[in-house]
Amino acid sequence: MRKIAIIGSGQAGLLCAHGLLKGGNAVTLYSDKRPQAWLDESRPTGTAGRFDTSLQFERDLGLAHWEAEAPEVGGAHMIFCPSLGNRLATMTGRLTRPGAAIDLRLQSHRWMLDLLERGGSIEYGEVTIPRLDEIAQEHDLTLVATGKFGLASLFERDDSRCVYYGPQRNLAMVCITNVRLGFDGIPFLPFRFNALAPVGEAFWIPYHHKDVGPSWNCIFEAKAGGPMDRFQGAKTATMALEIAKSVVRELMPWDHEWIKDATMSDENGWLVGSVTPVVKKAAARLPSGRHVMAMGDTAMSVDPIAGQGANNGNRLAYYLVQSVAARGDRPLDAAWMQETFDTFWHAHGKYSNDWTKLLLEPASLATKLFLIAQYGSDGTEGRDDDRQALANAFADNFEFPGRLTPTFQSDPDIRAFIAEKTGSLFRSVARNVPGILRAQLRQRLGKDPAHPAAATAA
Repeated sequence: MRKIAIIGSGQAGLLCAHGLLKGGNAVTLYSDKRPQAWLDESRPTGTAGRFDTSLQFERDLGLAHWEAEAPEVGGAHMIFCPSLGNRLATMTGRLTRPGAAIDLRLQSHRWMLDLLERGGSIEYGEVTIPRLDEIAQEHDLTLVATGKFGLASLFERDDSRCVYYGPQRNLAMVCITNVRLGFDGIPFLPFRFNALAPVGEAFWIPYHHKDVGPSWNCIFEAKAGGPMDRFQGAKTATMALEIAKSVVRELMPWDHEWIKDATMSDENGWLVGSVTPVVKKAAARLPSGRHVMAMGDTAMSVDPIAGQGANNGNRLAYYLVQSVAARGDRPLDAAWMQETFDTFWHAHGKYSNDWTKLLLEPASLATKLFLIAQYGSDGTEGRDDDRQALANAFADNFEFPGRLTPTFQSDPDIRAFIAEKTGSLFRSVARNVPGILRAQLRQRLGKDPAHPAAATAA
């Protein structure tokens, strides 16, 4: 039986703990928060939206406690604005299997109690570098899953896999309630994505909150210095929500009625800051010469625009658990640590990194052609025409970015994909241009663009 230590009681650390414990290892979790502190005193560390393959690992470990009550995310509804106020086109794509976003504070509280009940151990208190060295001496493997800061600085940046050297957006998040679960004309509960090319993005994610249950988590991704970039001075939950409402009223007035009566789900349910996307080398050498391994956001952090952070954490935890089991009695050394991360990287991490970059950068001409070719998608259940097939493929790429990301990295491949799905790139684009032009004219006349919508909303 191997002795394994895990530093950090967030999602990735706890999944590793449960997976390794189930595999017959002796597991000790080191946490700077007790379960009740997670529940009552903490801010959420993010939205943690997960898609089906990530959620399956939680089911396999007996940790999917909220599936019966959490709102299912059925797909994506995206609104594309090349200039402020101009809703050029929409895309409504269904996920093959639904996703979910569970309040991480609720998860950590319950999963820590589950770990104790199942025979794992938890030690409480801050872990310093000297203490980490002691822990590493006492265990066969030590995993560091403490997020983007603190002990994360032990791990060297992997320049060969990093795309950026600084934040690409200034971020804000609010957990809100007293808001309708759904939108007119969308026949499922979606994550709603407003892409405002000049200023940033904003998306609304169905969310299971620790106190109010089914509700919303709203994220604002502001380009620095633009009109959305006004959250940095927020000092309280109330201030953050009022800024959020003003941003929606001024920049996304079509969603103002939806959000205007929103209230905060809890006083700790908000964040303001930024993320520098980074990929780290898997192993860090301690002063004693021992090595520890990075997990979760400590290993790889991404901008939240593509919803990949928690999914990366789940998938890396899965690969880690499988790799420990396959290793037998051989040492879990630095080379093995990097090999394990590399397996995850080539199967998933690379694609989630690239998909995030594609959504952060301006759309290519071929991507715009894809948007035009799918115009008319409305998410109707059972619809299988080529417009809907394109929109569904786009939505499913959030679940597993390896499906479509390589295609979107090549304009010729995007064009070929559209032609394959529709029979003709030219015809698929030409047939939809009149509808987009009609929507543009309606907006110029001060009317709603009347973009495609399902006959019956969810």
